[in-house]
Amino acid sequence: MKKKWISLLSVLIISTNLLAACGGNNSNAGTNTGAGASPGTEGEPVTLTLAGWTSSADEKELLQQTLNEFEASNPGIKVKYEIIADQYMDVIKTRLIGGNGPDVFYMDASEAPGIIKSGVLEPLDSYVTADFDVADFEQPLLSAFQQDNKTYGFPKDFSTLAMFYNQKDFADAGITSPPKTWEELLAAAKKLTKTENGKIVRYGFGAAPELARQMYMLKAFGGAMSDDNGNATFASEDALKGLQLVVDMHNVDKSSGEPKEVGAGWTGEMFGQGKASIVFEGNWAVPFLESNYKELKYGTAQLPTVNGKQGTMAFPVAYVMNKDSRQKEAAWKLLSYLTGKEGMKTWTSKGFALPTRKSVASELGYDKDPIRGAIVAGASYATPWVDKETLPTIMNNFNNQFIDAYSGKTPLADALKKAQDTANKEIEAAK
Repeated sequence: MKKKWISLLSVLIISTNLLAACGGNNSNAGTNTGAGASPGTEGEPVTLTLAGWTSSADEKELLQQTLNEFEASNPGIKVKYEIIADQYMDVIKTRLIGGNGPDVFYMDASEAPGIIKSGVLEPLDSYVTADFDVADFEQPLLSAFQQDNKTYGFPKDFSTLAMFYNQKDFADAGITSPPKTWEELLAAAKKLTKTENGKIVRYGFGAAPELARQMYMLKAFGGAMSDDNGNATFASEDALKGLQLVVDMHNVDKSSGEPKEVGAGWTGEMFGQGKASIVFEGNWAVPFLESNYKELKYGTAQLPTVNGKQGTMAFPVAYVMNKDSRQKEAAWKLLSYLTGKEGMKTWTSKGFALPTRKSVASELGYDKDPIRGAIVAGASYATPWVDKETLPTIMNNFNNQFIDAYSGKTPLADALKKAQDTANKEIEAAK
């Protein structure tokens, strides 16, 4: 996974008109072989296309190993793996519209509702057999790819947010254990904040003031992102209660800061540089810290409770099937292998990504790992980074205004009211 993956999510925009065009692309439907079709004629192997992204040569090599194992056990199927390095979703949408989309491809949770609504994905429920063991998936991760009681993707990997804390800073401040409640976090962050010559040089807490990181806080007191029609509702009193805690930590307590305030690019870097003692980060931060800050001594823990409730964010990615694939049986064989216990075990064996199946996480020991255990633990109760198909519009307007509230330029209620009104005008105009 990319170390800045979550921040990059905020630049992926779903075009409503483009999706509508996708939904109307049925010109190849009559040529599909369908679920019951044979993977290929005798002696003639089927070639499937698999599209995705990669963040490193090691990750690419590991996926290729997984595909080699699949091909070895399915000699009638060959897989052509295509890496889309830039503008992934734009490329996928363009190819789907043109009728030459990949048979199987990666789908990020935040993009799923719009793509599902466009009608270009194959529902997978009819392919599932008992031995696939759907109940083994962590339910919040699976639900991100379900709509109207149908499943359109099975999650291949994920990360939640966990609390990363600097062990030396904690020891110096006399803090013996990571905070378990928001109130304890506030107290710890105040102790950990360091000032020199009247200037803060290290924040107790490093924050990412964007919706992808704050959705669970918005929901902590019963707030909601949107209503059943996809209209934004994030400016409600209940939503403000959780978000106000984030804003006050920066503007009132002065114990929280964002990366740009200390010259860092993201909170993982902020933490590695010693400019924040606590950050909420995901699995992608582990190899980053190990590679760039080898001397750093840190631990992880589950996020502190808010309003007495355990919460965090989850960022799952799934494999999905192109509805216009001409080799659906073979495509399912590939998809079910990659998200099955055997394929997932290989793919997640080195920790680049974490398994979405409980049994695989246990078998590989991630649930008990001193660093990754807290990340895995959050999967059962996490808020997935997904909402209605209007999420991109909601996200852009929220982020544009929330940063003004976080920086103290605008009261939170005013900022989010403006963001909500603008988002709903744009949503209505797009209908």
